[in-house]
Amino acid sequence: MKIVFLEPLGLKTNIIEAACADLKKQGHEVVVYPDRNENLNELIRRAQDADIVIESNIPLRKDFLDACPNLKMLSIAFTGLDHIDMEECKRRGIVVKNAAGYSTEAVAELAIAMMIDVYRKVLENDRITRECQRKGILPGRELGGKTVGIIGMGNIGQRVAKLLNAFGCKVLAWNRTPRTVEGVTFVDKETLLKESDIVTLHIALNNATRDFITEKELGMMKPSAILINTARGPVVNEQALADALKSGIIAGAATDVYGTEPPLKQDNPLFDAPNLVMLPHIGFATEEAFELRLGIGVENAECGMRYAEF
Repeated sequence: MKIVFLEPLGLKTNIIEAACADLKKQGHEVVVYPDRNENLNELIRRAQDADIVIESNIPLRKDFLDACPNLKMLSIAFTGLDHIDMEECKRRGIVVKNAAGYSTEAVAELAIAMMIDVYRKVLENDRITRECQRKGILPGRELGGKTVGIIGMGNIGQRVAKLLNAFGCKVLAWNRTPRTVEGVTFVDKETLLKESDIVTLHIALNNATRDFITEKELGMMKPSAILINTARGPVVNEQALADALKSGIIAGAATDVYGTEPPLKQDNPLFDAPNLVMLPHIGFATEEAFELRLGIGVENAECGMRYAEF
């Protein structure tokens, strides 16, 4: 079979080649493209005769699938699958596997870093330092002892809870289905929003969670509270968040995700919002996570062939 890596997954090609050594020994052809290119015509050129395609979060829709008649499997080195035309894949019998769990540690650690960044005003104090000021230092707050509400208690939410427990935080949580997690008190959504000093989001994006945080939910939070979003952008209504920060309804926020992937349009309402840390969707982006997702992606391809899923 022909296995095509549409992109290098953030790694050097020699690392990918080494991970595919067994596949090559089995007689499979492995092609690794050394750059990321989202142009449809180029994607089709790369994958048009592939049996298996491995990639991360490049959108693959019906027009791509139409041009790849041999395609039997998509091994997605990413957690979410909202960039894949799943209905069309199902109709064609194309197996789709994701890399669930590869970025659990990376995203959890970034969520904690964002909490500390907002509390200690790291970016603002960096600016003050570079401007050679001293009297303008901005005092911050400590994470220890705060009440943190986690919305969504999957693998990432649970890892965040463990890290917060180490900081000495009181951890509240809301989850769609009941769970029992050591060191965590489960409450309803309204209680979590009203009692938390920090609210951090770790839920998947679906019809039920789109606009999960709007003007109504932000209005329930403490004026001193902050919101952290490393989940999916549309979970939070961006205009409502910008308005809440401008009017002081909440004290601050940090987001790594948006309604559309960066680069953002200049008219995004968050650009004008104060006390907001904006990151370019880097939650998954660590060397360790990249290597882990490569391993999962290759393993998915191997399993698919081994058990003749296609």
